Amino acid sequence: MTEAQTIPPGYWRNARGGLDPIETIKPIDKARDELVHELVAGAKALSGDVARYREKALGDIASFVQLSAEQYGAQLGGTKGNVSLISYDGRYKVLRAISETLSFDERLQAAKALIEECLTEWTKGARPELRAIVNRAFETDKAGNLNTNAVLALRRLDIQDDRWARAMQAIGESLQVVGSKSYIRLYERVGDSDKYQLISLDVAAA
Repeated sequence: MTEAQTIPPGYWRNARGGLDPIETIKPIDKARDELVHELVAGAKALSGDVARYREKALGDIASFVQLSAEQYGAQLGGTKGNVSLISYDGRYKVLRAISETLSFDERLQAAKALIEECLTEWTKGARPELRAIVNRAFETDKAGNLNTNAVLALRRLDIQDDRWARAMQAIGESLQVVGSKSYIRLYERVGDSDKYQLISLDVAAA
């Protein structure tokens, strides 16, 4: 059933799900309702246009990257990687950015166990803050997700211990790419400077 079929003529549905006779609705409430529906309708149309533009732009960029590679006899295996395209006069720049979502599999637990062995030995008689610094990397948020960057930061520590080395290897091998998202950002050069200003497609920031 459509909304027109479920609401009797001469009535408006209110926010509580009930029906109000039109003659009891204040003119200012009618005007507000009209404005909100008009703005939402425009936003939905604009949202659809942006989605279609994004899809076309990503396709065009991927095709151009492939075309450019073919000039050198190269065949690309996919569309991964960030790409920056600049107009001939340098006024405009288009950036395609790929953001990957990373996660760890069960091997992270092995890494954590090895790290715990190291900490148990190293922190004997030491301040408890040392253990807290490393353990903080394995803290999860309210949704139960690890801070990927915090865990990977452990690999930058230069610690000469076979258990630590095996733990870092386990962290690296447990890392999995579980998804990716493509972004398009467009920039315009600021005057004759070497700076570019983002062309906003965000209604709130435009």
